[in-house]
Order: sequence, then structure tokens, then C-alpha cells
Amino acid sequence: MSSNLTSLPNLLTYGRIVAIPVVVYLAISGFPELRWAAFILYVAAAVSDFFDGYLARKWNQSSALGRMLDPIADKLLIGALIIAFAWDGTIGPWDLIPAIAIMLREIFVSGLREFMGDKGIVVHVTKLAKWKTTAQLVALGALLLVPLFPAIAIIAQILLWVAGILTVWTGWDYFRGAWPTLKGN
Repeated sequence: MSSNLTSLPNLLTYGRIVAIPVVVYLAISGFPELRWAAFILYVAAAVSDFFDGYLARKWNQSSALGRMLDPIADKLLIGALIIAFAWDGTIGPWDLIPAIAIMLREIFVSGLREFMGDKGIVVHVTKLAKWKTTAQLVALGALLLVPLFPAIAIIAQILLWVAGILTVWTGWDYFRGAWPTLKGN
């Protein structure tokens, strides 16, 4: 186990965090060329989410810092884009339902994990939660492309709803697992 602040897996996570305001700025700029740049940078950030964990495990460079920052980077990227898309109209009124569900679940589960951690209970990420993150990243990537390809709007909306459903489902799953501890307090 490594605590190296400059390990490649941690550098990838830092890069994802630094990319967030750039992606958001490019996405809401109103210029199609910059929307393309936002999409390319977003894809790089999303792919880095896979590689940081994979490389940390493969090279035995897991660190407490990396385990803490990786989900934070995911939530910041997803949350920032949801807010940007709500602001610029990419997400319409009905699509705010899964968007808000995603935001609320992420906050709730983060708090739940913190609470459980204070009780000495580690809440591990489930396989379904990893698929949930993938669904969120794919949906937001599709939403990034909607102004460039309006014909894919319905596909992007469906992907957002699928991500929203998976998000609520995994939130419920974590809540059920924590219920015995919550009930005991």
C-alpha cells in the first residue's frame, strides 16, 4: 500500500478534479467547438476514473487519499455537470427528476458512509454502484452531445432516467444495509 501523493493513480484523480471546471466552462460556453472540447475532456476524465483504481490495484499503489478522493472526484464531476445542464437548459423540467435524485442520493450516501465510518463500519462500494457511476457518466456524456446532435436528445434522456433509477436503487441498497446500525441509535 502506497501513500505516495504523486503516484500515477492519484495524479489521474487530481487531473479529473482539475478538469471539472474546465469541462463545465467549455460545456456552457455556447460555442459548438468548445462543446466538442468539453466532450473530449469529459471522456478523458471519465476514462481516468476506471484507470486510477485499476492501476492502483495492479501496481499496489492504493492509498487512503486515493480511496477518499476518487468518489469525491466522481461526485464533483457528475454534480457540476448536472447543475450546468440544468442551468443551460440541456436538462428539461421532467429530466430534473432523475437529476435531482442523483444529486440527493450522492449526498445521502456520502453522509451515510461517513456516519457508518464513525461507527467503525466500512461501507464497501458494490458492483451495482460501480455500474451506477458508469450509467451516470454515459448519460452525462450523451447530454454533452445533445446541442451538437439534437436527434440524440431522447436517447440522452432515457440514459439519464436509467442512471437515475440505478442511483435510487443503489441508495436504497446502502440504506437497507445500514438500517440495523441506524435503528440501533
